[in-house]
Amino acid sequence: MAIDHHGTPTPAPPLSATSAPERRIGVTGIVFFVVAASAPLTVAAGGIPQSLGVTGILGIPLLYLLVGVVLALFSAGYAAMSRHITGAGAFYAYTAQGLGRTAGVGAAFVALLAYNAMQIGIAGLFGATTAQFIDSKTGVDIPWWALVLACIAVVGALGYRRVDLGVKVLAVLLVLEFGTVLVFDIGQFADAPEGISATPLTWGAATDGSLGVALCCVFAAYMGFESAALYSEECRDPRRTVARATYIAVGLIGVFYAATAWAMISGAGTGQATKVAAEQGPEMLFFLSDRSSGLGAAFADFAQLFLITSLLAALLSFHNAVARYARSLGREGVLPRGLGVIHSRHGSPHRGSLLQTALSLAVIGVFALAGRDPVMDVFTWLTNLGALGVILLLLATSASVVAYFARRRELSEPLWNRLVAPLLSGAALAVFFWLALTNFSVQLGVSSGNPLRWILPSLILIAAAAGVVWGLWLRRARPETYAGIGSAAGQ
Repeated sequence: MAIDHHGTPTPAPPLSATSAPERRIGVTGIVFFVVAASAPLTVAAGGIPQSLGVTGILGIPLLYLLVGVVLALFSAGYAAMSRHITGAGAFYAYTAQGLGRTAGVGAAFVALLAYNAMQIGIAGLFGATTAQFIDSKTGVDIPWWALVLACIAVVGALGYRRVDLGVKVLAVLLVLEFGTVLVFDIGQFADAPEGISATPLTWGAATDGSLGVALCCVFAAYMGFESAALYSEECRDPRRTVARATYIAVGLIGVFYAATAWAMISGAGTGQATKVAAEQGPEMLFFLSDRSSGLGAAFADFAQLFLITSLLAALLSFHNAVARYARSLGREGVLPRGLGVIHSRHGSPHRGSLLQTALSLAVIGVFALAGRDPVMDVFTWLTNLGALGVILLLLATSASVVAYFARRRELSEPLWNRLVAPLLSGAALAVFFWLALTNFSVQLGVSSGNPLRWILPSLILIAAAAGVVWGLWLRRARPETYAGIGSAAGQ
């Protein structure tokens, strides 16, 4: 039940055959989507070496665990909300129910910008990585943008079809990813030149260097962990599935990344790890694999191939997230209602999928025509922009949890879930957001005087402001639409 601006109860729009998908997926399927978005092999090849090399901090494994604890705290309140709000709006719906409908529209616009930026940025890295791999193995030079366009077409086709088809594809890709990284980890621990040291798990090692930048790098590895709620309407038991999937994903990602970072440090030599990371950069994983007696060049080649599939899995996951945001907003009339219709046969948000595909093609086309670098520009600019937006959304959601349950004391949620955990996570996320903002030039690899330092973060504020203005206009011009914002779950 919604309340309009005059205080009159207004029922939320019912889910119809054209807006309610079949409930096809369980906990395992949602975990596949969530973990795929964090791209385990991409983090192992790029995120961990960057964290070590740029910051000089040896305690990166401990930081992965600490950030995981903060996100587990966030998940306590997030999971509690998921038991009472079971629509596909996630951040949008939660913020609307907690902080108000206008704030919810602002959150929706930030979410659309952030997830689109993440998806398109990862596409740039996919193009560069795939082009380099093909060139090194065959001598054929294919433009990065051509490979990206082909990839976008494949992802778009999968996103257009049934969600369980996407789950099956992700299951195969994730098994390959996890298997590759697990073999790498075992090889590095077994072949550690200085032995296995517990130093990377100590507080002193975690704070000896550029801690702010390190936390930003580590936090970025968790991007996508919160996307379980986007599949609320497509899972079999949303009041339990979303919470379980979120907790499992956070725990799995945190432990797995901490172990991989520790293995990489051990394989490079504890005393040399940060130096090797600074010298090798994204090639560190392949460099260590190649020199390891138990792995060798053949494994390095396979790892490069599976890195490409890792990026493909992440692209599919973020594509699905954007499509579901578009569907949720379209169904409630915040965006054109046609976006809220699902496919009559596939049960997918096909129009949101098509819109995201078209936008990706357009943005990649602009970068390609401008001659920009797919890694330094497309990937670095857009993924950092997306990560900053997601941190802000997490912070807003923590506040929304507190506000939502403060007004609904009759709901049976423990004090820990409804107040204590979201307050603790909100305080930590505020620190993360400030660190990300003040260290943004370092993340981009530009000087502090470079205009990108403030242009890209400004896009987040512009999106939020545009959403708030649009929400205010809806309240004045379309009160019946405004009354249903964030409440299609039947609140």
